[in-house]
Formats: sequence, structure tokens, C-alpha cells
Amino acid sequence: MWRTSVVALASLALLPSVLATDILKTNGFSNCNNGSSTIKVNNVDISFDKSTEKIDFDVSGTSTQEQFVTAELIVTAYGVKVYNNSFDPCADDTKVDQLCPVPAGTFAANGSQVIPSSYTSLIPSIAYSLPDLDGNAQLVLKNKEGSEVACVQSGVSNGKTTDVPAVSYVAAAIAAGALAVSLVGAAASGAHPGTTSSSPGFFDVMFWFQGMVMNGMHSVNYPGVYSSFAKNFAFSTGLVSWGGLQTSIDSFRSHTGGNLTNNSYDYLKNATLVYPDGSTATTSSGIAKRALLLVARQVTTSVNGTSDESSSSDSQESHLVQGIQGYVEQLTIPQANTFMTVLLIFAIVLAAIVVGILLFKVILEAWALFGKFPKSLTTFRKEYWRIMFQTITNLVFLLYGVWTLYCIFQFTHGDSWAAKVLAAVTLGTFTALLAFYTWKIFTVVQKLKKMEGSADALFENKETWKKYKMFYENYKKGYWWLFIPAIIYMFAKGCVLAAGDGHGLFQTIGQLVIESLMLILLLWSRPYQRKSGNWINIIIQVVRVMSVVCILVFVEELGIAQTTKTITGVVLIAVQSGLTAILALLIVINSIITCFRENPHRKRRKAAEKHLSRDLEGDAFLMQPTPFSSPPRHDRKTSELGGYEQVRAQAFSRFGPRRDESQETLVTRGAEMGKAGYRSLSQGRSDHSGSPPPFSREPRLPDLAFEQYRHK
Repeated sequence: MWRTSVVALASLALLPSVLATDILKTNGFSNCNNGSSTIKVNNVDISFDKSTEKIDFDVSGTSTQEQFVTAELIVTAYGVKVYNNSFDPCADDTKVDQLCPVPAGTFAANGSQVIPSSYTSLIPSIAYSLPDLDGNAQLVLKNKEGSEVACVQSGVSNGKTTDVPAVSYVAAAIAAGALAVSLVGAAASGAHPGTTSSSPGFFDVMFWFQGMVMNGMHSVNYPGVYSSFAKNFAFSTGLVSWGGLQTSIDSFRSHTGGNLTNNSYDYLKNATLVYPDGSTATTSSGIAKRALLLVARQVTTSVNGTSDESSSSDSQESHLVQGIQGYVEQLTIPQANTFMTVLLIFAIVLAAIVVGILLFKVILEAWALFGKFPKSLTTFRKEYWRIMFQTITNLVFLLYGVWTLYCIFQFTHGDSWAAKVLAAVTLGTFTALLAFYTWKIFTVVQKLKKMEGSADALFENKETWKKYKMFYENYKKGYWWLFIPAIIYMFAKGCVLAAGDGHGLFQTIGQLVIESLMLILLLWSRPYQRKSGNWINIIIQVVRVMSVVCILVFVEELGIAQTTKTITGVVLIAVQSGLTAILALLIVINSIITCFRENPHRKRRKAAEKHLSRDLEGDAFLMQPTPFSSPPRHDRKTSELGGYEQVRAQAFSRFGPRRDESQETLVTRGAEMGKAGYRSLSQGRSDHSGSPPPFSREPRLPDLAFEQYRHK
């Protein structure tokens, strides 16, 4: 049997991968017999190490009767049968003692055997390097009459996978970098009205990651290479694999109507996930456990449980999954725990935000007691409650689409009444919060249009800007309303994906329509103030549309060949990875620009202050008046005229010329005012066209010493 198995593995030049270097290994198993079976396989683990040329095996099961069987091994790659061979476990060249005959009761065998190089040399080197390729091996046992008595199938892997923890860490680092750049940019702008943030920002990156997660949740036959890749971004939607958290949720569900028999963390740890196309997968904890057992065991056999090393305790369950369930349970998160997992992670992040803001407030207060902190932090110190509430609102806006998805999924697949109540309350609260802000902004816009004729004050008034900018700060003034289609877009995506779970064609077509409508809206409006924002968001949306088109290839109803699906999956990974790398590069560029470029608002403010300073230096109203000095007494007529000229010059320097008077008229008027004493300027002309002064408030000129000339 083991020689035949190696021959089968030799044909797996294009088969999948999951665990180590230069190793071919089965990846979980499932019973594939359709009717009743007299033999039940509880565990199958077979691995071949190229460096030692040994096969390690671990097989166990139960049989209702002793019987002689023949075995048929079938290997498929990308839906194509690449190997098919029958053998007799009692034949000399393929003898397996534990199956000749199959004993009544339990049986188990595990150990290792050396494989001749004539068989191992048939395995091409590419079989050890290609990641997550689609293929499986199926073993069928038949009795002497030709009736099927057992059937077991398993995926085959080579140790390479696109599900790599480092990818998740890098993606998280990209998101953290985008958040840091956004915060630094916001602090540098000082909440200046009309300020825009650089693209891509934190929201752009997180929405992009969430889109890739949702792409991996459709109820379609994904190639293994893509389903593993999509797992790397689960953190962006609040899905975190945490054993202690899952155990607590299981306990909560068990007390509120939940059924833990086949829907719990402990069950998933030992389960093999089986997808509709027959491919199998195991959770991370299950992979680690079985790998440890294979390393530790020596060659042992048992019949009817007589050996201490009987593997019946390690038996695994086959668990059929698809769609959202298939995605979350790869992360060892039971489908019924999905919403509660996201809720608790949200609560942890929320608590961290509140504690962080309050702690920073305390630090500022202590700083104020012992020193003087920068003026840029004054706003935070005075308005930290507003900042805290707006930060929470931003978090709600960020998660609204996936929150809708998980809440509807909880309504349709959850088994805990308490979790359903929490889903309804939180979804209603989040929707009400966004609806409240929408109503407030519309109310403000209506008032502004009545008073000013436009809604420009949304971007120009500082107080209005600080209250509502989180929804429209990057949009042009005429497209402030675009946040409403964005909310509807997120809600519709979550609804279609969750409500259509199990119906891949409906999900994919619905998502394609939604993504296409958003792309058309962006192309038509180009609403972002910065050209870079328009281009980046349009490119992201184009890739989203292309991604859904690629997912359409995976729909089972279309009957597209498995090889085409795998190639499409690789192309999809390349496109999404390339865009992610571009976003990361742009974030680095933006961070450099933010750190070294002078704040444009500060630059404009300095220029305005400099200009104002020049204006003030030349402002006649703020200059010190020149004291009046009497002319010499020796020439009365000349001195009188000179005095008038001096008076006119002083009045001109202090008040400027009258727009409706010439130089001669000013001299004449000055003489008349000197003779008349304190008289109103408006009373000196009968043709004065201005409005009469208010009662008892006639404007008067100051005493310009005309009296001394009149009495002389």
C-alpha cells in the first residue's frame, strides 16, 4: 500500500501544500462513502519527507466485521484524474498486515517506512514548491464481492501556503502606518477648516483589506491558493483567532440556547473542514497537534484497542463548510461565535481608545501644572470629550459594512438568543448614530443655504468643520453629500453577502452590481479635493470590480475548469498584492512629505500676518498725530493761510481726502469750518447726498485751533 501511495504522490506535481519544506503530506481527511459502511476510518495522516525518503503514516478506524478487502487509490489534480490504481493489501508486494484481513473492532497503525529511490525519483521538484494547489487523494475499500465498504479522501500538501502569519503582520503594519500618517497630518493642520488628508489614508487601507476578506467569503469553489491568501486579512474585520476568547463565547452560548455539539471551539480543533468541491482543510490548531503527534510516535500497531498507543482518541470529524462559515472556521472560530467574536474585539478596541484619550488628558493636566505645553495641544485639552465621541463614531463608520454582515449572519445562523439580541441592538445603534449625523448635516446645510445661498460654511466655519468633517473632509465642496452613498454602499454589501450565504451566484452578481455602481459614481463625480485622492480611490474601486469578476469564475453553476479557476486565483492574488504594495509605498511617500514639508496652513498664516503688519505700518488711523504748532505772528495774512494749509495737511494725514472734494474745495471748506467753529461736515453743504446723522449724534471735527486766528 505504501509503495502504491508513493506512486500516487509521484503524480502530484501540481498538488497542494500546507506544512514544511520538501514534504508531501495529506491535509485532513473526510469519509466520502454515500451509504452505510462496515468500515469507518477515524484518522489518516500520511507524509513523505524527500530528505529521508521515508513515509510516516498514522491510520486508525473501526470495522463491524472481519473481512478481506481490495483498495483503490485515486488521485486528482485540478479536477483531472491523474492516477488510478487498485491493489490487494494481502499481496506480497503491497502487503499491509493491519488490513489483511481488516479485523473486527478497532484497528490502528502508525510508523514510518523507507521508500526506494526508484519511486521517489518520480516526484518532480515543482511538487515541493508550488503553494496551495488543488488536488486530493481518495482511498476506496471494497469487499471481495466488489461492494464499497469504506471511502476516505484527503487533500495533499507540500508545506507551502499563501496563509503566512508574516503577511498578516505586514498588512497590520501598513494599516498602522496609514493611521500614524493620518494622525500626524491632522495634528499638523491644527483642525484648520478645509484641511484634507493625504491619500491613501487609514480608512482607505482598512476598507481595502475588508474588501479582500469579503471576497473570500462567497459561497463558491475557491482554489486553495486564494482561500488561504484571503485569510491573512481577517484582522481588518475583527476576526481574531483566540482560543480563550472562543471558549468564553462557547460558555456564553451554552447558557443562552446554543448547541455546542458540532459548533464549538473544542470541536473545530479536531475537525477536518470539507468544502463542496471535495477539498479539505484543517484549522491551525489541528495542524500543529497532528504534526506533533507524528514526530513523537514510534511504529506501533493495535487491534481492538490492545495497544496503549491506540489512535482512536485522535479521531477526527469531517465538517462540511462553505461561504462565510468556511472562512471563519479556518480561523478556528465557530460560525455561531462569529458575531460575538467581533463584538468583543470591538469592545476591547473601544476601551483602549477611551482609556488612551483619558490618560492623555491626565498627562496634559499634569503638564500644565508643572510647565507649559504646546499650543497645538490646547484644543485636545479643552475638547477631549468631543474628540473621544468623534473617534468612536469614526470606528463605527469604519466597521459598519462588516458589522452589517456579521449581524445578519448571526440572525440567520446563530443559535443564542442573547447574541441575536446584542446583534439587533448594536446594528440599530450604529445605524441610528450614522442617521443622526446625516440628519444634522442636512439640517445645517439647509440653514446655510437659506442664509448664505450655499453650503460652503461646512468647509469654512471652524466649529461646523470640527463637528462634521469626519464624513466629508476629503470631498469637494459640491460633493459633501457623497458620504451618504458610501454608507448605503457598505450596508448593501454586507446585506447581500450575508443574506445570500450558500448561493454563490446570487452573492457574486449582487456584489458586482454594487461595486460597479460605486465605480460609476466615482468616475462621474470625482469628488475628492486632491487629484491623488480621485485617482487612488478610482483605481481601488476598479480592482474591486475586477476581483468580483474573477470570483464569478469560481461559481460552481458556470462549470469552469479547475485549472482555469486556479490560474484566475493566482492572477487575483497578484493584482490584490500589487495594489497593496502600491498603497504601502504611497503611505511611505506621504509620511516623508508630512515630516519635511512646511505646514501650508501655517505658511499661509505667516504670510497673512506679514501682510497685515505692512498694512498696519502704513495705516494713517493708527499713526501718532503730529501736534499743531502756531505759525509766527509777524505776517498775519501769510501765517493765516499757512495755518490753514497746515491744518489741511494734518487733517489729510489723519483722515484722508474726501472722495467727492478737490484740493481747492478742501481748502475753502477748511476756512469755513474755522470760522464756524464746531459744525457738522454735512451741514456745510446743501447738496450733501448722504443720509442725515442720527438725532443728537452729529459728527464733529476736533478743535483745530481756528479760534486763535479768528480773534486775531
